[in-house]
Amino acid sequence: MKLFCFLMLFFTLTLQAQFQINGIVNDSNNKPLPFATITTPDNTSTVTDVDGKFMLSSKSAIISFTVSYVGFKTKTINVSSDKKFYSVTLFQKTDDLQEVIISNENPALAILRKVIANKNNNNPQKKLSSFEYKTYNKLTVTANPDSIDGRIDSLAVYKDLNKKKINIDSSDYKFKEIISKQHLFQTEKVSQYQFENNKLKETILGTKMAGFKQPVYEIIAFNLQSISIYDPKYELLETKYESPISNNASKDYNYKILDTVNIKGRNAYMIYFKNKQKRKASGLEGVLYIDQESFAVAKAVMRIKGVLDISGIHEFTYVPEEKIWFQSNTTFKIVKGKNDEDIKILSGTILFDADAEENYHPRKKVASDFTYLLSESNNFDIQYNTNPEIKNPAHYIEIKEEASKQTDDFWKIYRKQDLDPRSQKTYLTLDSLSVKKRVERRLGIGRKIINGFYPIGPVDLDLKKIISFNNYEGFRLGLGGITNDRFAKNFRLEAYTAYGTKDGVFKYSTGGGVLVDKNTNTWMNLYYTDDVREIASTVFAVDKRVFKIYDPRPINISTFYEYSGWRGNIQTRIIPKTEAVLELSRNHIEPKFDYIFNLNGKLYSSYVMTTAMISLVWSPFSNFMQTPTGRIESDKQFPRFTFQYTQTLPNVLDNDFSFGKIDFKAEYEQKYLNRQKTSLLLQGGLAMGDIPLTHLYNTGPNNLTKETVTQRITFSGRNSFETMYFNEFFSSQYAMFQIKHGFDRITLFKKVRPSLVLVTRMAWGNMKNPEQHAGPLYKTLDKGYFESGIELNKIYKGLGLGGFYRYGPNQLLKVEDNIAVKISYVLDLGL
Repeated sequence: MKLFCFLMLFFTLTLQAQFQINGIVNDSNNKPLPFATITTPDNTSTVTDVDGKFMLSSKSAIISFTVSYVGFKTKTINVSSDKKFYSVTLFQKTDDLQEVIISNENPALAILRKVIANKNNNNPQKKLSSFEYKTYNKLTVTANPDSIDGRIDSLAVYKDLNKKKINIDSSDYKFKEIISKQHLFQTEKVSQYQFENNKLKETILGTKMAGFKQPVYEIIAFNLQSISIYDPKYELLETKYESPISNNASKDYNYKILDTVNIKGRNAYMIYFKNKQKRKASGLEGVLYIDQESFAVAKAVMRIKGVLDISGIHEFTYVPEEKIWFQSNTTFKIVKGKNDEDIKILSGTILFDADAEENYHPRKKVASDFTYLLSESNNFDIQYNTNPEIKNPAHYIEIKEEASKQTDDFWKIYRKQDLDPRSQKTYLTLDSLSVKKRVERRLGIGRKIINGFYPIGPVDLDLKKIISFNNYEGFRLGLGGITNDRFAKNFRLEAYTAYGTKDGVFKYSTGGGVLVDKNTNTWMNLYYTDDVREIASTVFAVDKRVFKIYDPRPINISTFYEYSGWRGNIQTRIIPKTEAVLELSRNHIEPKFDYIFNLNGKLYSSYVMTTAMISLVWSPFSNFMQTPTGRIESDKQFPRFTFQYTQTLPNVLDNDFSFGKIDFKAEYEQKYLNRQKTSLLLQGGLAMGDIPLTHLYNTGPNNLTKETVTQRITFSGRNSFETMYFNEFFSSQYAMFQIKHGFDRITLFKKVRPSLVLVTRMAWGNMKNPEQHAGPLYKTLDKGYFESGIELNKIYKGLGLGGFYRYGPNQLLKVEDNIAVKISYVLDLGL
C-alpha cells in the first residue's frame, strides 16, 4: 500500500535554478568519464554521473567552469550565453596524481580501511551520547521546461494535388505549457529528529501535501534514502545495498582515488567506488569524500542506474567542538532510466528507452521522459549531547495532531526560502483539482478495497462476505459490513449474514466495539456468532485480514463444525512492536460430520467450550509510525513471531472439557537485488488435555480424494500441503516447515512472463489419546511428511500452473497418487 501511494505520485523532478548548463565529459577515445569534478569560479560544483553527464545550476550567471579528473589534464571552458550543452574532452597527462600511499596496496583501498577502522569515532550515533536537530524537506515532482521541445509537430501527407491531411501532435506542447507554470506534485515537511540510547526518532511537526487536506501517511513513511551514511546497509528507494564503508565492503566494491579536494576548509580524498559484479544495476556506485585527517565521510554520492536512475547525496558540516562531520543536507533524485520494454504502473503505461545494444534504435523521447523527482532536506538547530527526552522511543515516526493544520506563519519560519510562483501555483491548482476530481475520496476507497471493503455512506461493505464456495455449504451468498468514521469515530457496529445453497442454512454474526485509546489502537469488542468453520484448522487471532478476489482452498473443504455463541475481546498495540488480542468466549460446538468424542466413557456428539485466549504478534525489526488516527506498521521487516495460547475454563458457563493449546509461527522473508525472494515459515502447535478432533490440527491439506491426477486438479493454497488429502492426517501436536524461493520473471513471449518458484514443505506430528475420537479414519505424522514442487506463476493474465510430488515415509504406493497439479492465480492490480 505504501509503494502504491508513492508510485501514484511519482516520475518527475524540479529545477529552480535561474542559470543552468548541461554537458558530457569524455576521454580522447570518446569514452565517458564518471564522477569527473565540475567547478565554477564561485565554487559551485558537481560531478558527472556514471555516463559522464552533468548538470550545473547556479543562481548567478555561469561565466566558465573547470573540469578535472585523476590522471587527466584539467580543462577550463568559457560559457556562451546562447549555448546550453557542452561536450568536453579530457586528455591524459604523463604525471600521476600525488597520492598518499599506505604500504604497497591500492591507496584507495588503504584509505577505506582507515575509514572503517575509525567509523565509531566519526559516526555521530556512536561518538555522541545524544543529539537533536530539525529538518525542512521539500519533495517536488516536475520537469525542466527548457528540456522539452514543446513545438506542435505536424505531418503533411499529400493524397493528391488539391488535398492534404495534417496530423497534429500537441502533447509535448501542452505538457511544457503546464510544467512552465507549476509542478506535477509537491510536498513539504518539517521534522524534529532526536537520538539517544541508540534510538533515532522523527517527530513530524508540520506537513503539507499538494492536493490533500490530510497527508498520505504511506508517502511520509516511504524510505527514500538512509539517514546515516554509516549504516552497514545503505538504502535507496526502500532497497538495501551493502554499504561501501561496511566492514566487508572490500569484498563487494572496487575503489579508486579520483582527486584531492577541499571541502569547507579541510582537505579530502575523492574516492570512486563501484560494485565488482559486472551485471548492470547489481549494486551501488558513487564517490566518497574522505577527510584526510580524521578519515570521516565529508560528502557522499550514491547511485543506482537501471530501470530507474536513482541517486542520493549526503553533505556534512565539520563541527570543531565535537571533532565530527555532522550531516547538514541530503538530496534524493529519481530520473527515468533504461529498459527494454514498457513498464506498466497503475494501469497506465510509462515508456523507458531500451538498453543500448547492437543495432538498437531508441524511440523518440516524449515529454514525460524529461520528468523526474527531487527531494531535498536541510538540517538546522543542531544540538549535541543534550540528552533530549524522547517520548515513545519505540515509534520510528510520530506525526503530531496539528501537523497538517499548520498556518502560513509556521511555514514562513521553516522554509529555506519563499515559495516561487511555480510552487505557489502547484498548491492552488492541485488543491482545486483534488476537490474537483475527489482524489482523496478515491484514494480512501482504494485503500479499503485492498482490505476487502467498499464504503457506502457510513458503512463499509464487506466484499469477502458476498460470495464464496465450499463442498459443504455450496455457494455461500451473503451480505456484511462495518460502520466507518462517518458513523462514529470511537464506536463501530459490525454484522453479516450468509446462506449456503447446499446445506440450506443461514449463518450470521453481529456485534460492535468501542475505541478505548486511539494512540495504541485499543478496542473493546463484543460479538455473537452462529457460523461454521473447517475442522482442526489453525486460526491466529492477530493475523492480518487478507482479501482475495477468490479464496481457492475452501472450495475443496467438506468437513466443518458449527459454532454458536458470544466472544468478547480487547485488541491493542500498547506494547511496542506488537499487536495483541485478549479474548473470552463461550460457544456451543456441533460437528457437521460423523464424529463422537469419548471422554472416560461419556460420549459427546456436541459440546460447550468456554475459553480464554491471548494472541500476540511481535515484529522486532519493523518500524512503526504514530499518526493522529492511530499506530501503523510503516516498514514491515522480518523475522516476525506469532504466539497464541488458548485455555478452557473448567466449570465456567457449562464448559465440558479441560484443555490448553499453544500455537506458534515464525516468518522470514529475504529479497535480493536480482529480484529473487526467499521465504521461510516455521509453524507448530501443542494441544494438552481432553480436546475433540474439531479443535486439533490438520496441517493444512489441499488435495482432493479422486482417482486420477487430472480429476484432482484444483487451485493451490498459500501455505498448504498440496499432495496431502483432506482429512488424511490429524495431530494433537505438530511442527511444519516451508521454504520457498522465487526467481525473477522470465520472458518467453511478449505477454508470457512466468515467475518460477521452488517449494519444499515438511511436517511431523503425533496423536495422543487416539481412542477418544470415533468417526473419521485418519493417519498420524509420526514419521514425517515431505513434498516438493515447482510453481510457474503468472504465466498469462495472472494464471499459473504448479506441480508437486510427495515422498518419504508417507509416500503412497501408486506414483500418480503422490502427484498433485495445481492452478494458481495472482491478481495484478498494476501497483
